Amino acid sequence: MLNGIWLGLMLASVVYAAFAGHMDAVKMAAISGARDAVDLVIGLVGVMALFLGLMRVAQEGGLLRAVQRGLAPILRRLFPDVPIEHPAMGAMIMNLASNVLGLGNAATPFGLKAMTELQTLNRTPASASDAMVLFLAINATSVSLFPLGVIGVRASMNSASPEAIWIPTLLATTASTGTAILLCFALRRLPMFRPRSDPETPLAVGSPAASSEAEVQQTRGPDGDHASPAERRSVTRTAKLVIFATTGLLAIALIRHLIVNAPTTTPLTLARDTFGAWFLPIFMIGLLLVGLAGRVRVYEVAIEGAREALEVAVRIVPFLVLILVAIAMLRASGALDALVSAVDPVTGRLGFPAEALPMALLRPLSGSGAYGVMVDIMKTHGPDSFIGILAGALNGSTETTFYVLTLYLGAARVRDGRHALLACLGGDIAGFAVATAACHWLFG
Repeated sequence: MLNGIWLGLMLASVVYAAFAGHMDAVKMAAISGARDAVDLVIGLVGVMALFLGLMRVAQEGGLLRAVQRGLAPILRRLFPDVPIEHPAMGAMIMNLASNVLGLGNAATPFGLKAMTELQTLNRTPASASDAMVLFLAINATSVSLFPLGVIGVRASMNSASPEAIWIPTLLATTASTGTAILLCFALRRLPMFRPRSDPETPLAVGSPAASSEAEVQQTRGPDGDHASPAERRSVTRTAKLVIFATTGLLAIALIRHLIVNAPTTTPLTLARDTFGAWFLPIFMIGLLLVGLAGRVRVYEVAIEGAREALEVAVRIVPFLVLILVAIAMLRASGALDALVSAVDPVTGRLGFPAEALPMALLRPLSGSGAYGVMVDIMKTHGPDSFIGILAGALNGSTETTFYVLTLYLGAARVRDGRHALLACLGGDIAGFAVATAACHWLFG
């Protein structure tokens, strides 16, 4: 289905531009879109290297195994084909947790890792497995407890209540995720969405032998020798001291920060700003301390995890270039504006203002495009206007569906996403509908 949509975007862009006289704009958009895609990958490599390295440290330190055991009842029901101790499960947990906490790009490396690990379990590598489709649907519509990005934009525009979009966003993402999950289970058994094999596709991108070697390496020293019991006891005592000292100093610093800033701001604003500034650094240090407590040689293990980022980046470049070029050409051709004008009479009767239509149409296609439209809407109508609040809720209600599918399927070298796109788009529509209803209910 992505094949047909991509071809349709390209054809529609050029044909519409030919009649509208925008061929020069489309030409420049194709070139800039390709350049922007490569720039995006280059910027993503650093983030991926950092978080894949930290995830490897946490995984070998035992944190993910503990979390997996706690979530086992839910995960077994959602992903019965994925062993609870498989690396894919740990990567999915980290990805979904990052999305829920509103960490944005921090979730992407974990998602890419999860897809490549799920591919090792896939019996039909040319087509996405049921577990891969479900993971994609949950990832692209993930429940967001803290839409920090949108709240930050509203605060920068001097909104009287930057956190006003929190409840609509929470309701919308809950609806979008629930709808996407239900569609995954409903569509997977249809004949047209059955997985198909491709003899030209490698059976897997990973190897059980490699996993076994990684497990053995955990118990070895830097030169491959097994650490002695005395060395392990020594490391454990040192680790306890470092963990205790680091935790204590950070707790003191946090208390000092809250005391100093409490008189100058409201409790809600202080909590939001503190969480936004402190959570990610604390999260990173926490993963390292878990590795230290598990007697992991954190630097060496983080390097091994970071190396995977380069391999994944090479895989996703062609996928991103093609999809971002198509989206840039569609916008430059004027076809998107024409589509908004065509559907406005229908959506207007449903309580969805025409000014927010570009936001809804662009959100599944382009995160940066939707972000730009949201900022423009808030500047034009004000961040605390109904349309401004709705634009923020729409931006936080779902992910960039086509970007997520292209990126993750490309990382796993999967050609057929089966029903993933329909499930994700169904979730998008449900999220937009609930966001609109919630904004009318609270602010209309």
